[in-house]
Amino acid sequence: MYPLLRPLIFSLDAETAHHAALDALQASHLLGLSSWCGKRPAANPRTVMGLTFPNPVGLAAGLDKDGACIDALAALGFGFIEVGTVTPRPQPGNPRPRLFRLPEAQAIINRMGFNNCGVDALIANVQRSKYCGNSIRTGIPGQPGIPDQPGILGINIGKNADTPMERAADDYLICLRKVYPHAGYVAVNISSPNTRNLRQLQGASELDALLSQLKAEQESLAGLHGKYVPLALKIAPDLDGEQIRQIAALLVRHRMDGVIATNTTLSREGVEHLPQHAEAGGLSGAPVRGKSTAVIRELAAALDGALPIIGVGGILSGADAVEKIRAGASLVQIYSGMIYRGPELVKECAEAIRAAG
Repeated sequence: MYPLLRPLIFSLDAETAHHAALDALQASHLLGLSSWCGKRPAANPRTVMGLTFPNPVGLAAGLDKDGACIDALAALGFGFIEVGTVTPRPQPGNPRPRLFRLPEAQAIINRMGFNNCGVDALIANVQRSKYCGNSIRTGIPGQPGIPDQPGILGINIGKNADTPMERAADDYLICLRKVYPHAGYVAVNISSPNTRNLRQLQGASELDALLSQLKAEQESLAGLHGKYVPLALKIAPDLDGEQIRQIAALLVRHRMDGVIATNTTLSREGVEHLPQHAEAGGLSGAPVRGKSTAVIRELAAALDGALPIIGVGGILSGADAVEKIRAGASLVQIYSGMIYRGPELVKECAEAIRAAG
């Protein structure tokens, strides 16, 4: 279905198309038409961060910032879904236009700026979803031939744009406390290029202080709620070898549960010839694949198995997903690839990873 619909979707402004596509997906799910999106992948369980994922292919944060379409997205066969990035208070994000497709390069530039309805609205959406809490369902209950398997819901947290950097940890702690009871894992986003100075938090001293506070709060919340919710840090692809090794050392020192590599890039390598290449924001899609994989490979060497890596960035085929796994990732996530390939990419990636062993 998606190849037939894509020309219509691409005829719309990118952000308008984004919302229209989610609305259509939600409507089709409510009408029981999710099976039109294609067959779901077979079970291929992976235990990562102490959680069992029914298959290793997830949806990256950013597509469903407010968790409004969890059930509909789960029906596409993802092993896990990451919603957000969410901030303590609602914020509109950056002015439109702020989302640009580069079809010739199978790429996207965005400068959304953590536009979201706030953490309380996200939690309300999670609670309203049919499969709320820390698990989702990746199949359609009761439909023959489609397994009804528990998947994992990740919640990605960030800071409000107007919160001073010296108080950034406060925003992360507010979000962590609120989402903790509802998340399978929590992703800490310090690597978006679209919130001013956010990437400063990847510096050694800043990151050391932030992780120390987050881990202390995680321990407190685990006792309060009677369950342990893993914490994963999301990092940028625009890091040199020394920065990657410093981050790896801090992840190990603070006993973080996982790392997500990577976010979008500020580089325009490979798209310099395209009309919209100069638009400000983070570049995702095919051009970031190599940078992301290189970071995963170097991170895996530095971590030496101390904690798992979730690989994301430029996955537009099953072979791309396998490349991330072979570089050292335990799980993968897709986003821009869904825009260009549609829901069939989920099954293609899951089956390619399964075949690769």
